[in-house]
Amino acid sequence: MNPYAELLAEWFVAHGRDLPWRRSDVTPWGVLVSEVMLQQTPAARVIPAWESWMETWPEPEDCADALPGEVIRAWGRLGYPRRALRLHESARIIVEQYGGVVPDSDQTLKTLPGIGDYTAAAVVAFAYGGRSLVLDTNVRRVIARVHTGEALPTPHLTAGERCLGYELLPSDTKESVIWNQAAMELGALICRVKNPNCEKCPLSDLCQWRTAGYPTDLYAGQRKAQGYEGTHRQARGRILALLREAEGELVPIETLMVLPSTDLLLAEAIESLVADGLAVREDEALRLP
Repeated sequence: MNPYAELLAEWFVAHGRDLPWRRSDVTPWGVLVSEVMLQQTPAARVIPAWESWMETWPEPEDCADALPGEVIRAWGRLGYPRRALRLHESARIIVEQYGGVVPDSDQTLKTLPGIGDYTAAAVVAFAYGGRSLVLDTNVRRVIARVHTGEALPTPHLTAGERCLGYELLPSDTKESVIWNQAAMELGALICRVKNPNCEKCPLSDLCQWRTAGYPTDLYAGQRKAQGYEGTHRQARGRILALLREAEGELVPIETLMVLPSTDLLLAEAIESLVADGLAVREDEALRLP
């Protein structure tokens, strides 16, 4: 039984953001697109990209008919552009195998490219109103602090954490959907990693972490922040930016040498982009697929 589900639901009704993919007229495809875009990307950056995407490809069949290069350009600077190709491939599978209807089963959803436990559960809950456990980093943090008294959850999701999540998930289907949304929103807006706004938290009186005096992160040594400047990922991102600007035209590789990277890093970035299907090499030039 969840002792704070009602408090959290009341807070969410009053303070939840009006995100476009939460509106009642959004299709399951729109929810799926939003959840893929929101993987490792803040909602504020996703909103304009999602709105543009849905205007261009409002249904799976629209996206399935697009060229890979078109979806990569539409993805813009959201990061991790392989997500765009996976979403494109998912659209094709949805059209070819499911008649253009996004599956409503988490097991079926997880057979789509790039769809894991979290995204599948989110689509079941938020697109179809089903009872499923949506455990993103925000929900995990809320549960860790309020229920177990830890500053942050373990670096990797554990079986015990998942079992606790199911225990806290309301048995009523409608209430379970609200619980998922509300816990996620609380983690994003109030129960942040740094500088949590405990004074505005509806669960502050029940929070074990607060009661214990805000103990420090038990797993701090296991969390390694990855830099971005001068990395393989940065080189890939800058190359893709130039290819998007070229709008499908060939870009000579020699013009990419202006990037602040070593010859080896540049070569490795180009090779990985081609291997991932994000770029096509023709002699000494690159273009979007």
